[in-house]
Amino acid sequence: MNPPKVTSILFICMGNICRSPTAEGVFRAKAKAAGISEQLVIDSAGTHAYHIGEPPDARSHGFAVKRGFDLSQQRARQIKAEDFVNFDLLLAMDKSNLALLQAACPEPYQHKLDLLMHYAQHTQAEEVPDPYYGGVSGFDLVLDYIEDASEGLVARLQK
Repeated sequence: MNPPKVTSILFICMGNICRSPTAEGVFRAKAKAAGISEQLVIDSAGTHAYHIGEPPDARSHGFAVKRGFDLSQQRARQIKAEDFVNFDLLLAMDKSNLALLQAACPEPYQHKLDLLMHYAQHTQAEEVPDPYYGGVSGFDLVLDYIEDASEGLVARLQK
């Protein structure tokens, strides 16, 4: 009997302190609840080096905790060339970061790039908005979008 295939997923935003660590934490929890976490490698990264080594933004972590998601073990990192090879799916939070990934990604791996919101089941938005400079309501909206897309991604992986 062959062991189940492991799928590796990388969530990407600009600095890896708000949206992508939230996506990593939410998706990790949704995958565990669905019983598929053992078949997954889940990580997050940023397209920029602004916050390497830092924990998620306190507001992101605080809003995540209110919904039962723990981001405390995560630390920001920048995407690396080998990520395009090593991950099966690289999901950007917005079109700007997707464009940066497309510019950096070697042609044989372009098919691995997508927007996270393409997996959303109930939200029509194409992008997860950056809450960093906005008000606190932006962090709740980010969680709404990411929870929807994470549930859609789990459903797709279960098929």
